[in-house]
Amino acid sequence: MAYFSIIIPVYNRPQEVKELLESLSQQTNKDFEVVIVEDGSTLRCEEVVHEYTGLLNIKYYYKSNSGRSQSRNYGMERATGEYLVFFDSDCIIPEEYFGRVKKYLETAWEDCYGGPDAAHASFSNLQKAVNYSMTSFFTTGGIRGGRKGLEKFVPRTFNMGFSMEVYRKVGGFKDMFGEDIDLSTRIADAGFSTALYQDAYVYHKRRVSLKSFYKQVYVFGMARIDLYQLHSQSLKLVHCFPAAFVIGSILLLLLCFLSFWMLLPLGVYVMAVFIGAFCKNGSLSIALLAVCAAFVQLFGYGNGFLSAFWKKVILRREVDKEEELEKHYKKK
Repeated sequence: MAYFSIIIPVYNRPQEVKELLESLSQQTNKDFEVVIVEDGSTLRCEEVVHEYTGLLNIKYYYKSNSGRSQSRNYGMERATGEYLVFFDSDCIIPEEYFGRVKKYLETAWEDCYGGPDAAHASFSNLQKAVNYSMTSFFTTGGIRGGRKGLEKFVPRTFNMGFSMEVYRKVGGFKDMFGEDIDLSTRIADAGFSTALYQDAYVYHKRRVSLKSFYKQVYVFGMARIDLYQLHSQSLKLVHCFPAAFVIGSILLLLLCFLSFWMLLPLGVYVMAVFIGAFCKNGSLSIALLAVCAAFVQLFGYGNGFLSAFWKKVILRREVDKEEELEKHYKKK
């Protein structure tokens, strides 16, 4: 029996699955099974999976479309490993990943862990810029980049694992926005230990256009309000920063008609992001794109946060999840 069960929900992403499985086939530690759950795709990855059946221990399931949460739960119900691991289909896994995680668990057991994400050398400049924006101190407070940040690290399903005992006691993912943060919170509340494994990183491609990136982070902003309503203690000051940035930027742009110097704070912020991205990637084009990605991220998240706060907290209006998902974000 394999020690790890890797759960991967898939929706119309055969090429991504191929790259992910190829990286898994190169692992130095292969004490795992791979559970692929095809979530009602019209563009299936079954043929891709068959290419790797001789190289990996793979289970493939096709089911009607129900979203990522139910697909992950479906996979967990059929997993046999002692430890459940979750990746998104747009991830590439470094070959030492499972060797590192196994060593961590053997040295100092943790009931649940999460790891950061990084940009692979093969990624496009835009993907590298988005990765910088999503992991930078200047945009997220560093909470997704594997370093000490403004908020305690919370495992997320692009790179997350927990024991089968945790699953049996806490249960699976809820059908909601921010489902991984909700589950991580419930795991901690149940008394289980959680850790950040800094060198257990994955290469996460994320979105391939600024438009789709905006839609993604808009939903992240809405999800933060859903999480606040379920776990009021989960809302931290850093989560309000994008909303404050949106409001502050609009005010500064209006005030610049009175004095051009009102744009100075935005100029300082742009330079901080540009210099940080350039130092990390050594590329002027990536640094410029990182500035664009940072503004897209902050405005997308901030607008989603403000919209959900107004509707759900101020007006106390019930919002249909499926309608919001269809409007702002296509299912994976």
